[in-house]
Amino acid sequence: MESTKHTKLGGFQSTFSRRNLLKGAAGLAAAASVPEAFGRHATGASSGTAWLYISTYTGNPGGGGNGEGIYLCELNLFTGELTVLRLVAPALPAMGMTLSTASPSTIALDPTHTHLYAGNEYGPPGAVSAYSINRFTGDLTLLNVQPALGAPAHVSVDNHGRYLFSAEYSGSWFEVFPILADGTLGPAVYQMQTLDNVDTSFKTKPATSAPPGSFAFSAHEGPNGHPHQMEANPSNEWVLGSDAGQDRIYVWKLTVGANPPLNASPVFVNTPPGDGPRHFAFHPNGHWVYSIQEEGDTIIFWQFDPATGNLTNKQQVSSLPPGFVGTTFTSEIRVSDDGRFVYGVNRLSDTICVFRIDDDGKLTQVSHASTLGDYPRIIAIDPSGRFMVSGNQRADNITTFRISRRHEHEHEDEDDDRFGEYKKRGGSLTFTGNYTAVGSPSGMVFL
Repeated sequence: MESTKHTKLGGFQSTFSRRNLLKGAAGLAAAASVPEAFGRHATGASSGTAWLYISTYTGNPGGGGNGEGIYLCELNLFTGELTVLRLVAPALPAMGMTLSTASPSTIALDPTHTHLYAGNEYGPPGAVSAYSINRFTGDLTLLNVQPALGAPAHVSVDNHGRYLFSAEYSGSWFEVFPILADGTLGPAVYQMQTLDNVDTSFKTKPATSAPPGSFAFSAHEGPNGHPHQMEANPSNEWVLGSDAGQDRIYVWKLTVGANPPLNASPVFVNTPPGDGPRHFAFHPNGHWVYSIQEEGDTIIFWQFDPATGNLTNKQQVSSLPPGFVGTTFTSEIRVSDDGRFVYGVNRLSDTICVFRIDDDGKLTQVSHASTLGDYPRIIAIDPSGRFMVSGNQRADNITTFRISRRHEHEHEDEDDDRFGEYKKRGGSLTFTGNYTAVGSPSGMVFL
């Protein structure tokens, strides 16, 4: 890990067993299935269904902005059928002192699931907006909008519900906005622009780790960086930020209530030149992080030390199906709630690849599936873990997949042979036959 002060942080050696890891992951999954454990209340969703918010690019019908704002959808947890219920937050033009809410390309929920936050990527500059959620109807009420210095490509909320983190690809900014007691957003309390440190030679050559025949170099137009995600670790003590243009993942110390809440000179680690780290996901154990590189088409397994914030590269694998050649761009990465699988999404090849997480955190690809749509930008797993939805940006639709699971009556004894069979075959995706029309889908969160 590097910093402007060349800070060196100590390494981490894993001391937990697989049994403890799985028990911890199972406990988290069980807690997540009981909303009251997080101070949440029941929703008005019909029995056997889950509500899903989908945000979209707007303002350019036929030209890539075919959505109208944020939609409320209902997923049937038995069949996988996804139904659009209604538009609950139409994109609004600027009115008086209130900024536009156009192109809510990225959305996030607070820990209590009573507020939704959006990054409005119509700039730069763009904006961030706050909504209250009616949990009985699913309706959204706009609370306020704050200006951003760049165009938010990803937003997230810290685990205490105190801050909204915004990674702004266009404009090269990382920003932090305070979440006030009434759920509204205050003006930014931390801003960092990622200037220079971009190898612009990758404008004309493929990324270091790209497959044969690739011409993927979109994040290195330079001369500045392109932040793509900013998110707190599970313990809420650190914030990670990926910059696809600089080939860096930054690590800040988070001090809740401080002004500013993040330190001014974060440390960072590098990915291979030109590979472009886009998104990342934490494992439930808090010690493992998986990043997906947009131009390199790889997934890197990082060992994370929550005591020091240190990241150590332990493994790099292709995000693509075996034998793929040509140009593609990755998009999203998810870790299953049970901590057993990683899902990596590849645009242009339009695939989702499934990786088993081995006992030491390393990945083994076990299967892949076509998204049956064009340019999958986002995936989400429903709270029951039964289904995955894929937002196919250029196809203007959502496709739904059933996730292969252990039989619900099997126990979780790691010495049981059936457990080994699950690890070999589990996690795979099977299309349910359900397509849902949504214009230019970009962000998705389950309520």
